[in-house]
Amino acid sequence: MAVKFTDDEPLSEINVVPLVDIILVVLIIFMVTAPMFMKPSINVNLPKAASGDQTQPGQLNISITADGRLNLNGSFASEEVISQKAKELFEANPEIQAVISADKEVAHGRVVSVMDIVKTVGVKKFAISIDKK
Repeated sequence: MAVKFTDDEPLSEINVVPLVDIILVVLIIFMVTAPMFMKPSINVNLPKAASGDQTQPGQLNISITADGRLNLNGSFASEEVISQKAKELFEANPEIQAVISADKEVAHGRVVSVMDIVKTVGVKKFAISIDKK
């Protein structure tokens, strides 16, 4: 038996197909744009190496940009600030590890001088960040 609708009866069904289409388009837009927002704020072109171990992110992350500026845990800092913060963190945790991320264009001497700054306050564990080949 077929149901006949007349013009007097209210429409009691909701068509969800357009809603699903809109939600899928919004999901695709988020998936495409999400990597743009997840880009690191400090551009460091790390050198590549075939061998390397994964390290846990430490509290003392030092980055050296191509133009020689220093970053401590994501914000620009001077050598004095890095020394002071490294001393505070070493006193709180003597097993702290300094992770140094230097652009591949940075001179080796600059990296060694940053390591020396941290080593003078007592930090003995170092790691150098690389990109896998």
